[in-house]
Amino acid sequence: MRSRRFTTRLVWLSVAFTAAPIALVVGQENRQPERGEQILSVSCTTCHDLRPIETQALDENSWKKAVASMIEQGAEVKPADVPVLVEYLVKQHGPLPDGPGKDVLLNICTRCHDLQRIRREHLSAEGWLEILDAMLNEGAPLSEKELPVLLRYLARNFGPAR
Repeated sequence: MRSRRFTTRLVWLSVAFTAAPIALVVGQENRQPERGEQILSVSCTTCHDLRPIETQALDENSWKKAVASMIEQGAEVKPADVPVLVEYLVKQHGPLPDGPGKDVLLNICTRCHDLQRIRREHLSAEGWLEILDAMLNEGAPLSEKELPVLLRYLARNFGPAR
């Protein structure tokens, strides 16, 4: 009897541990892109990749001007879609605090990570240093001169919540 309960529990644990990762993957596959992301994919990436967008951190007025300029150059964006696109751009690629290290962040870190990933973190200088060391080990092209500048920028602007 005791052996049967153990076997039953073992089967249920196996099912739970097998189903959880599958449910997680299925949930990720069904993620629908936001409307702004859809507009970006259809209207912007037909002429250029995302890199020019990823290396900018603009406010709403600057994104409006950038989108208007692209439309003047031939980007096909419906007038009703412009505010949706601008809102998405501000949310995903909005302004960052100015200061030494901002350019390094935009030019190096965004090669692999979006700004939201960086904004989500609130780490101490030691925590950011661990992350930067790990990124260097992964091949991030960060020079010895850029490392302390970026570390100070991240710790100052994305440190622990106060």
